[in-house]
Amino acid sequence: MSYFDMASAAPLHPVARQALLAALDEGWADPARLYREGRRARLLLDAAREAAAEAVDCRPDELVFTPSGTRAVHAGLSGAMAGRRRTGRHIVVSAVEHSSVLHAAEAYDATPVAVDRVGRVSAEQYAAALREDTALACLQSANHEVGTVQPVAEVADACRAAGVPLLVDAAQSLGWGPVEGAWSLLAASAHKWGGPPGVGLLAVRKGTRFASQEPADERESGRAPGFQNLPAIVAAAASLRAVRAEAAAEAERLSALVERIRTRVPLLVPDVEVVGHGTLRLPHLVTFSCLYVDGEALLTGLDRAGFSVSSGSSCTSSTLTPSHVLKAMGVLSEGNVRVSLPPGTAAEDVERFLGVLPGVVADVRAALGAPAAAPPAAAEPLDLAEDAPGGSDPDGGLVVDSLGKLCPIPVIDLARVIGDVPVGGLVTVLSDDEAARLDIPAWCAMREQEYVGERPAERGTAYTVRRRV
Repeated sequence: MSYFDMASAAPLHPVARQALLAALDEGWADPARLYREGRRARLLLDAAREAAAEAVDCRPDELVFTPSGTRAVHAGLSGAMAGRRRTGRHIVVSAVEHSSVLHAAEAYDATPVAVDRVGRVSAEQYAAALREDTALACLQSANHEVGTVQPVAEVADACRAAGVPLLVDAAQSLGWGPVEGAWSLLAASAHKWGGPPGVGLLAVRKGTRFASQEPADERESGRAPGFQNLPAIVAAAASLRAVRAEAAAEAERLSALVERIRTRVPLLVPDVEVVGHGTLRLPHLVTFSCLYVDGEALLTGLDRAGFSVSSGSSCTSSTLTPSHVLKAMGVLSEGNVRVSLPPGTAAEDVERFLGVLPGVVADVRAALGAPAAAPPAAAEPLDLAEDAPGGSDPDGGLVVDSLGKLCPIPVIDLARVIGDVPVGGLVTVLSDDEAARLDIPAWCAMREQEYVGERPAERGTAYTVRRRV
């Protein structure tokens, strides 16, 4: 079995395991006490804080440990907003932030900054979004779904010029290196770099107005109340130091493997869109979307073939809504696969994955009755009553009724009938699946067809496409 989902959680690093076991014996006491066992625990906590601060590139007294990365984000965001409450309640976020940031920002007057088709923000757009009442800006260092690295240093400069602190979610990137730029707050999570789950860190640089919203507690500067999980903290700091020592060599090696996946998948599998930036990206992560594919069936098939991967597809989501990241980028969401390679991944494992993938995709497409890879020719008419219930559009053109059908069926229905209209003719798809709003325009871009637009229908939404080829 090959585990290719490091972006969700990294396997426990051997150094973390050793440090955890040692700290269970030596670090069980209360580090706030003055007796021998307490002093020993305090030494371990201080050493862990110094190691983590060195990796973050901040002062040890600027860093606290939290019960998770999400708690670090929430504590940092709420504390920074409270510290600048006299400025206002406006907050700027990127449209592709992790859900922990976006959900916390919902409590304030939030302005999302759009990204381009590779998932990257513009420092100029960030600067334009800042207002006199902006209390905080948030920007991830690298995206968790597509791996695109953000221009943190440039955005930090724009924020500093406006007198606005910047909170950076560095969960995906901290194991690869420090975050450059004059950021004010930084949050991260140990399970992303091979530390134990249940440990996050929050750095608040001196001079940043901050008022903790946590209940009063003398531990961790009052920013993370409760008894520290010292063995896990020690293991998290030890593993962070270890992975950073290996980062340069592993980044070069894994980046070459990822580039092979980025290059080979479109050649091996028809109708695939590789998403994310080609060069400004995390070294271990690649994401692609497969047209006419059910995401859950694809992931299940890959799991049976021995590969653990993740997805941002709505087909695998309990909410049946597309990934907010893919939606913000305007790229295909159906059949989405995220491959994130852990350190030590062998080239042979990647080759096996590339060998298995085409067959799994073909099996899923066949089960769904997907059309052939080439655009259908206007030859044999389809029996619409059986294949894709439809009729005539009052404005002219063919209507395909895909109501009640989930991703990727509305797009498959569209593809199966596009050849039945003349060049310049219209096809309107009726769908109540949220993913259709993203996937039909994406299909048009991939197939060189014209997406005319959408309009409300009696049920669901009507999406109109003009045949160009």
